[in-house]
Amino acid sequence: MIHNDVLRSLRYLLDVNDAKLTDIIKLSGYEVSTADIATYLKKEDEEGFVRCPDEVIAHFLDGLVIFKRGKDDSRAPLPVELPVTNNIVMKKLRVAFELKEDDLHAILKAADFPVSKPELSALFRKVGHNNYRPCGDQLLRNFLKGLTLRVRG
Repeated sequence: MIHNDVLRSLRYLLDVNDAKLTDIIKLSGYEVSTADIATYLKKEDEEGFVRCPDEVIAHFLDGLVIFKRGKDDSRAPLPVELPVTNNIVMKKLRVAFELKEDDLHAILKAADFPVSKPELSALFRKVGHNNYRPCGDQLLRNFLKGLTLRVRG
């Protein structure tokens, strides 16, 4: 899934404006302008569309964790994970919204996209693990849809 779609979905889910998105990104120690955010939120066929870089979405997801859960000063900040895959997006959202395995199943079921426990746990394995599976665009799209239903009602 392209990062622009993820950013648009999460902006809707959080019900925030462009300025708030820049504030969330700043929480992770990265600077981006509101004008840049506006270009990332445009649809692909709109004039002025710019692909959202891995670095921006990575810092947004890290900032989202801090925004939702607070900053943990007892730990050193982790390096930004690049490139950002669908699996990383799922992991960061799981942490930000404090979701357990049952919550993940309920979210996907609410989006009419049920997934078995082994399939779901395979998404959160390390790359290279025997049971690791890459997260497909359809699964991430349905997860974002289900999470939006859960958060916004």
